[in-house]
Amino acid sequence: MISIVVPAHNESSVLSRTLGQWVSNPNSKEMNVIVVCNGCTDDTANVARRFGSNVHVVESDIARKTHALNLGDQISGEFPRIYADADVLISTDAIRSLARRLDRGDVLVVAPIADIDLTGCSRLVREYYRIRSRLPSSREGIGGSGVYALSEAGRARFSEFPDVIADDIYVRLQFKPEERETLTSVRSTVFPARTIRQLIAVRSRAYAGNFELAHRFPELSVNMSETNDRALIRLFREPRLWPGLVVYCYVNILARFRAAIPNRIKATAWQRDDTSRRTSSAGLRS
Repeated sequence: MISIVVPAHNESSVLSRTLGQWVSNPNSKEMNVIVVCNGCTDDTANVARRFGSNVHVVESDIARKTHALNLGDQISGEFPRIYADADVLISTDAIRSLARRLDRGDVLVVAPIADIDLTGCSRLVREYYRIRSRLPSSREGIGGSGVYALSEAGRARFSEFPDVIADDIYVRLQFKPEERETLTSVRSTVFPARTIRQLIAVRSRAYAGNFELAHRFPELSVNMSETNDRALIRLFREPRLWPGLVVYCYVNILARFRAAIPNRIKATAWQRDDTSRRTSSAGLRS
């Protein structure tokens, strides 16, 4: 049995899209789906319940993702265990591929690679992702795809999820590079912020999460991935990329600056992008 934990905070507009890809599948009986509705003020819980007994719905008044992950862990007894954001698309076949990779036992955490759906995004956002697609970070699924999967041995690497902004990066850094893997043949679909203003807010939150982990768990820095710096410098040798590079650098410099201001960290941590939470007809990939 494959367990899937889905933390969901006010995700009624996209949750059916996410759950439908698993629960409506003829082989959905092999999956134990747990939706943890945390601090919801909308119809998220009722949307999840419409899928019947195939989905276990948990409600909490605490609007915190890591708290929801811990609740999901308490209920789920199966491994491998998939943690998936409520607004991400990943097919049943892709879920099974993640599980099969963990079954081999030589890695402890795996993730798909992200396909970025730019439908409805502004030109500046498209320019940003045109550059990002050329950088090492775009090939890192644990922290970029909205989905990661842990074996039982992998989940035993840490106790409860701590109260951090970046749960996915925290998980990635628990493992040496040879213990984790992004499967390039397995895809998820991620829907980014559609306006440059919201993209800056999302990137500010990401930087705040990185700063927090560096401050609270400095020992995990030994498991850091390759940085984008060298690849970014090489891209400046191509004049045709300069417009996109200006956008990319502007977004990240401003986001980093905002995240570094101490009295803005808490506000940044709770920043939420709603522009991407609109249903899409994006196809599923396995």
